[in-house]
Amino acid sequence: MTGTNALSTLAALFAVTTCCSAALAEPTLDDKGRHALETRCARCHAIGPEGKSPRSDAPPFRDIVKRYPPEDLAESLAEGIMSGHPDMPEFVLAPEEIDGVVAYLRSLLAQ
Repeated sequence: MTGTNALSTLAALFAVTTCCSAALAEPTLDDKGRHALETRCARCHAIGPEGKSPRSDAPPFRDIVKRYPPEDLAESLAEGIMSGHPDMPEFVLAPEEIDGVVAYLRSLLAQ
């Protein structure tokens, strides 16, 4: 193998290894929390640092965390959040999801 071919092969191997390592990376706690909110809340609430809520009467999470500290929501998430409006389903999160949601909501405060 010539020097150029060996260098090209090495570069390709590095690219594949880097790509695969990133794909196999464990999701962060924030990622898990965002996923929990995306699958349960995003049809009505804006869950990111920007954008409008799909439903105008559903406040964005970036506003909710200004009114309610994320840590204070942990118990409600474990017991099931119930709302005064009939369209919001009641749901209960698993402990690891709660930790992720709290971490993600904290990250919204930092933005």
